Amino acid sequence: MSSIPATAPDPRYLVGKFTPPAAYTPELRAEAIATIAALPKKLKAAVEVLTPAQLDTPYREGGWTVRQVVHHIADSHTMAVTRMRYALTEDFPALPGYKEKLWAELHDSLAAPVEWSLQILEGAHARWVMLLGSLDEVQWQRGITHSERGPMTIEQLVHLYAWHCRHHTAHITHLRKQMGW
Repeated sequence: MSSIPATAPDPRYLVGKFTPPAAYTPELRAEAIATIAALPKKLKAAVEVLTPAQLDTPYREGGWTVRQVVHHIADSHTMAVTRMRYALTEDFPALPGYKEKLWAELHDSLAAPVEWSLQILEGAHARWVMLLGSLDEVQWQRGITHSERGPMTIEQLVHLYAWHCRHHTAHITHLRKQMGW
């Protein structure tokens, strides 16, 4: 009797596509914040032993290099902190998205040491987690109007970015496993 081979995971979405929770709970919120808090150390551990050539390896065919992924996370998460600060100080302000694929092609995303973005993430995530820990129930429902996603509360954003942490860390750890690094 032969076994059916397991379907390989989609290399673009190793942790699955983002799916918001059916209901937001304080427990899920705490898990999301813990994921955000843990990202800087997990990401550093995923890349600290990699050589420059390994950092410049795409995590999948047609995908970004590990270096670009690390810089993308720093770009995205500093944007997230800024968006949340807008949400807390304005009433659902309209905020633009950004052309992340083009940002990933800029010279610094292609050539800068990953340590620079790891340092950005360490400080940004520390402040972000501190800010999130200070919010009351009313503040969790404040939000932004994203140019591509529409209205989003801070609660929704936190869950999206917790997924984003897992999503891109998995790209790197999966590549390392595949390559035997």
